[in-house]
Amino acid sequence: MRIDSSLPGSRRHADGATLVCLFALALLLIPARLVLRGLPMSLTLADVVALLLLLVWLLAQFTTTLGAAKGANPVRTAIFAYGMAFLTCYGFASLGYLPSDELNLADHSLVLFAGYVGLVLMMCDGVRGRDRLDFVLKTVVVAGAIVSVVAVCQYLLEFDPTTYMSLPGFRHTSVEGTETVMSRADLRRVAATLGHPIEFGVFCSMVLPFAAHFALQARDRGEPWRRWWLCAALIAAGLMFSVSRSAVLGTVVVGAVLFTGWPLRRCLVSLGALAVFLGAMKVAAPGLLGTFYNLFANAGSDDSILYRTHDYPFALTEVTKHPLFGRGIGTWYPYKHQVFDNQYLLSLVETGVVGVVAFVGVIVCGVIVALRARRLSRDPNVRNLALTIAACLLVPLVGAATFDLLSYPGVTSLMFLLIGAAGSLLRALKAENAAAAPAPTAAVAARAGLRPEAVAQLGPGPG
Repeated sequence: MRIDSSLPGSRRHADGATLVCLFALALLLIPARLVLRGLPMSLTLADVVALLLLLVWLLAQFTTTLGAAKGANPVRTAIFAYGMAFLTCYGFASLGYLPSDELNLADHSLVLFAGYVGLVLMMCDGVRGRDRLDFVLKTVVVAGAIVSVVAVCQYLLEFDPTTYMSLPGFRHTSVEGTETVMSRADLRRVAATLGHPIEFGVFCSMVLPFAAHFALQARDRGEPWRRWWLCAALIAAGLMFSVSRSAVLGTVVVGAVLFTGWPLRRCLVSLGALAVFLGAMKVAAPGLLGTFYNLFANAGSDDSILYRTHDYPFALTEVTKHPLFGRGIGTWYPYKHQVFDNQYLLSLVETGVVGVVAFVGVIVCGVIVALRARRLSRDPNVRNLALTIAACLLVPLVGAATFDLLSYPGVTSLMFLLIGAAGSLLRALKAENAAAAPAPTAAVAARAGLRPEAVAQLGPGPG
């Protein structure tokens, strides 16, 4: 299989972008509660594909003919540091005694995070060029719209299509609490094909801006754009039907960042579209907007918020036992230990200060790389894409304070995919700028110490 894209106008071979798209489809279109049969641990098809991405990336690094990018990239450095920190925490926990159930969960977490590393590396080095990056992100948007259709069926029609999504070679996970339809304030909360309504809502808040980006980009280029607004409307509806406070917070964060970089006209159009959408929601789902209002208006007395904050002293007591490397990733789990609806607290307990710094650092690196890519381009669509990636990567930083984010593979996978997308975009823009740079003149080359024959190979200078 070729990792490089073929030339324009010729038949395109499968490449790194193709593999990442297969991962995204497996992650979103197959219900999260379905895992593969015959394996010693519970792994979904998306988990296996992610591990395959890591294997393919390793093999591609050993060759010079498959087209995988090589060389320094800030995202590669960050994911390497993250992986080393994770392995250190895992090794520290394995040195001591762990009950067999907790050790098995630590092993399972190690396998999952190896897949996440493979996803980042394949995005960063295997997705070559802005057209292939757009292809991956468009696939995620379309898959998110399809998943949102499932959510619409669950909420408005009281029909759950996931109950009929049984595939050969799969079994239902043995983990409890995987209901896709829950309730809040006499309203349904839906998770579509993901594992929990909170996960689904936060996922939608991270995908919705990309649907809007592709709609605006298509309109600027004179391409069909209504399909992308349809995807945006479906994803926004899915976000609302999750009835998730975390999803709204994520959307507000993304909107605040995008509005700082958008022209005034685009901001006004977006606010108008939001008003129309909320009006449609009020008609289609009576009581939904009032529920969202009450979630924030009564936050001081909300049971879910009180539950999230009452366990802080207990968590800090656990942190003091293993403050640096934690007690082991995945070892603090529900049904045996107290639940922390806060990823920062959970990471402090499981991976210590090292794990929390690594988690925050890899996300911040993705944000910085995306903003750096934005500065390298003068194309407004490219600049908007870079800003969108940076904005959406802030959602996990905020969401980690409201729920145990890394326990949900859907939103975690999207987070790592976008980190890799930032690295891919930076590579693409650097390559484009290098190709567009004029070749040095003979005088400049002489000052640089280049020989005449080397100057001839570089071609004529400007003018």
